[in-house]
Amino acid sequence: MRRICNWSFVISHLFIWMSFAYSQSDSLTTIRDTTSTSLGKEKDTISVTLSQPPSTNFKSTKSPMLALGLSAVIPGAGQIYTENYWKPPIIWGISGYWIYEWITLNNKYKDFRERNLKYPNEQYQRLRNFYHDERDKFAWFLGALYILNLVDAYAGAHLYDFDVSPQLTLNGKVVPKVTASVRLRL
Repeated sequence: MRRICNWSFVISHLFIWMSFAYSQSDSLTTIRDTTSTSLGKEKDTISVTLSQPPSTNFKSTKSPMLALGLSAVIPGAGQIYTENYWKPPIIWGISGYWIYEWITLNNKYKDFRERNLKYPNEQYQRLRNFYHDERDKFAWFLGALYILNLVDAYAGAHLYDFDVSPQLTLNGKVVPKVTASVRLRL
């Protein structure tokens, strides 16, 4: 029964994908007139050309791959490249604090590991495991911060040319702000 269900699943997906393949249309379509009943004349044909929308040849100012590479080598450098100057100090501050905590917890882990080897004690073993787990947690935090740094640099370079001003019209041009005021004197 299971084999039949698997084959029916495969066949149904095959038909679905084939229907998508046949639904593609060409930019030049010929429509034949089938309403003509004359026997000796050629059938009328209408040639219709569907025009493609004009392509926008947009060239990005900042390269996302360069921003990604810079941030991979020096965390925060991709943000400087995309002119987000307020982000690198945050990245450096958080990563500096987490590196400090990782080193401190690693030293405490090594200390309690040595104490547990010299003087086996349940308390030393518990503290050794605690500092080991906390050290590993900060290593995961650093890894996540590094990945977030890379994603932010890549997205920042892609969105560098994106206009976020509040005065945009439908065609993307900036509209000057005009204000009027009325003063009444009594």
